[in-house]
Amino acid sequence: MKSISLYSDNGSWLVKLHPFSKMFYLVAAILIPLISGRLFMFAITVFISICMLGSARMLKKALPLIAFSFTIILTIFIIQGIFYKDNDSLLLSLGPVNFYREGLLYSAHIGFNILNMLLSFSVLVLSTSPSELVEELEKKGFSPKFGYIINSVFQIVPEMMGTMHTISDAQRSRGMETEGKLMTRIKAFLPLISPVVMSALTSTRERAIALEVRGFGSKVKKTYLYSHPYSTADQIMKWVSILCFPAVIILRVTGIL
Repeated sequence: MKSISLYSDNGSWLVKLHPFSKMFYLVAAILIPLISGRLFMFAITVFISICMLGSARMLKKALPLIAFSFTIILTIFIIQGIFYKDNDSLLLSLGPVNFYREGLLYSAHIGFNILNMLLSFSVLVLSTSPSELVEELEKKGFSPKFGYIINSVFQIVPEMMGTMHTISDAQRSRGMETEGKLMTRIKAFLPLISPVVMSALTSTRERAIALEVRGFGSKVKKTYLYSHPYSTADQIMKWVSILCFPAVIILRVTGIL
């Protein structure tokens, strides 16, 4: 059976951390570079996220996201480097095309921000069980409906990918060409996408029935089978993430950053 989550329990230190600790890191890693406004702060948080994923043996699973982000970042560099409204200082010429310093610096901020957000979310998504995260949120008083939305966000992309692979295998077994030249792939796209959409609609209806049967809308207070207490590592990550906010704000206000 194909997994419907990007999460994989490899027993690493990152998996063992409390979901809230990783959420504290996620918020800090995204907001602190934005508050500082400095390019090197984006680079630092990107480096920290890569080190965390690498030490937890999860960097390989994040590589497709990084590769995809580089395609977007390259496009941003080309467009902003040429057409940015504040372009003034010529930096590089490739034939008739001129790239300017202002546009490339602006592109670097956007690119590092995109890469930083993807890697920060990877730290949370790849190492956190969706069901555990939702359960911990509900323990803190969040609505089960909100928890269900969070769980769905974690699962929808892997679930759609798994369905696509299953339908693609079934179509190939019936003799349909789904691989090869570009035109062959385009011709195979429509026969593949229709079953995927229908399967998603059916799955939504079945999920709604299953939730109703299990008393999803019940007002009775729930009990929980498992608990995940805070460890020393959780406390360190939590307070480092929290204390970095006032430190960066003070450095920014005093003009050091």
